Amino acid sequence: MVRLVHYFRFSRRSGQYTMNPESSKNVAEKPPFDRSSSQDSLDDLSFEDYWTELENIKKSRENRHEEQEVVVVKEPDEGELEEEWLKDAGLSNLFGDCAGDSQESMVFLSTLTRTQAAAVQKRFETVSQTMRKKNKQYQIPDVRDIFAQQRESTEKVPYGSELDSDRTNENKYKEKHDLASDLGISEKNSPCLPEDVPASETDINLEISFAEQAANQKETSKEKFRENKDEYNSLPNFRLPKDKTGNTRIGDLAPQDMKKVCCLALIELTALYDVFGIELKHQKAVKMKTKDSGLFGVPLSVLLEQDQKRVPGMRIPLIFQKLISRIEDGGLETEGLLRIPGAAIRIKNLCQELEAKFYEGTFNWESVKQHDAASLLKLFIRELPQPLLSLEYLKAFQAVQNLPSKKQQLQALNLLIILLPETNRDTLKALLEFLQRVIDNREKNKMTVRNVAMVMAPNLFMYPGLSIKPNEQGEFVMAAGTASVMHFLIKYQQLLWTIPKFLVTQVRKQNTENHKKDKKDKAMKKLLKKMAYDREKYEKQDKNLSDADVPQGVIRVQAPHLSKVSMAIQLTEELKASDVLARFLSQESGVVQTLKKGEIFLYEIGGNIGERCLEDDTYMKDLYQLNPNAEWVIKSKPL
Repeated sequence: MVRLVHYFRFSRRSGQYTMNPESSKNVAEKPPFDRSSSQDSLDDLSFEDYWTELENIKKSRENRHEEQEVVVVKEPDEGELEEEWLKDAGLSNLFGDCAGDSQESMVFLSTLTRTQAAAVQKRFETVSQTMRKKNKQYQIPDVRDIFAQQRESTEKVPYGSELDSDRTNENKYKEKHDLASDLGISEKNSPCLPEDVPASETDINLEISFAEQAANQKETSKEKFRENKDEYNSLPNFRLPKDKTGNTRIGDLAPQDMKKVCCLALIELTALYDVFGIELKHQKAVKMKTKDSGLFGVPLSVLLEQDQKRVPGMRIPLIFQKLISRIEDGGLETEGLLRIPGAAIRIKNLCQELEAKFYEGTFNWESVKQHDAASLLKLFIRELPQPLLSLEYLKAFQAVQNLPSKKQQLQALNLLIILLPETNRDTLKALLEFLQRVIDNREKNKMTVRNVAMVMAPNLFMYPGLSIKPNEQGEFVMAAGTASVMHFLIKYQQLLWTIPKFLVTQVRKQNTENHKKDKKDKAMKKLLKKMAYDREKYEKQDKNLSDADVPQGVIRVQAPHLSKVSMAIQLTEELKASDVLARFLSQESGVVQTLKKGEIFLYEIGGNIGERCLEDDTYMKDLYQLNPNAEWVIKSKPL
């Protein structure tokens, strides 16, 4: 492979890569990499590790002679892709056989911001046009009719109460009519950035839609919007401002609410990309022969199914964990860790031996050299039938580099992490945590975050099923872009697993409106009776103090698995979730208290949320005001 670094110069002033005229004349000669060929930061931004890793991957595939047969399906038309997008966004009942049952979607649409609504309308119009061309038999609703229904629904709920009464007038439907009016989106759902309080450059605002922030900033600072591209070595120290109602991490919400978050995250990501004209299309799944047992080349879901039979509750493949453990056993101070490859013949033999002996428990891990274990870990990632970053969103991860600011790139990655399948997300998290531990030893192993990003990027982003064959300049752009994204994933991993507050707020609004409609349903009344019966379990030992006896400004916290199963807590301005836990734990014996600390959490259950695990710094009075109908329960997190 041609080493493209020698033929490009990176300019700190322009932030652009340009062809070196003298070197470009001798491309065919493939001269060796020369760090001194540029005075302009090539030493810092050397891609030699990246190209070397690509060569190692190529040799590994040639040596194993076991490349998976990949058959890429025919590229679907735009209408099919957008129809798939609407389904993934939870809006499939707006068209097709379920088009008549769209009440839930009307509630969903009523919570969208302007940019989110524009993204939905754009995809819906494309699907409608495609259906008309194909003469579908079922009724194809007009996009204006869909959003007219949504507007009528919005007018009946408080979140849309700001809408003007004359918005239903047909003459409002004009080609350049304000989109929010067309969709019935409340101004309350489309907040603007405060003009009088400029946000810190390092703060990540989780209360306002990322796309809304981008659209606002794009309009107000068109000339200064794009950042210089010379900051690869000095990424900002982004931080999350403290939220008195508590930040929400992935894994803190009940499955039904997390599903809603994922639908909203897809719409939000699409809206963010739309603001900058970046194409975001789902990559259709590829047909390929996959193994239904074994270790390498086996889908993550199959691996976990195998492993959970041996270790219930397992969330990360055992082989993946064992390879990381073996690398760490050799010491993370080893110079060139992850960069220096193991011997190709040994790697091939180790793979065969692992396949035969791993689950039998007879494999001799002591015989595995550290660099061989690192090569096996990277091989495991590469040979997954579907990319660790998922086939559906791999191109979206690659496209992150096209966003103009690092803050927006971080925001997009945050949404993409939310969208990953749970097994992929958990495995990626374990990988990133391991990579950070490697980087923490950089003084001895010489593996900085940039080095690690260069080495790992090809293993996560080079997927043969996509059939991408860029030219030389395209290869360099891809190398720079994917390494940059890898850098972001490693550096900001603590931020990326946070669910933005504006998405949780939208879920709360959906739940509130759905509860209002559900109360009119007879079936829901039966369910409410059952829920009331279940709640009695928590109240058996406190019969003398009913909810009616709890004075204003006091909450009753249930702890069915502790010695003190219930306690009335006075709300104060400074009371935090950690204080509530401490009061309950103080009632336990010393041994039990030690065991329980860090294993049990305070949960917000019901009201406008399904279930939410609270972080220790959550201010209870502020959260109570946000969700006064919630119940408060102390319990452990499910596996």
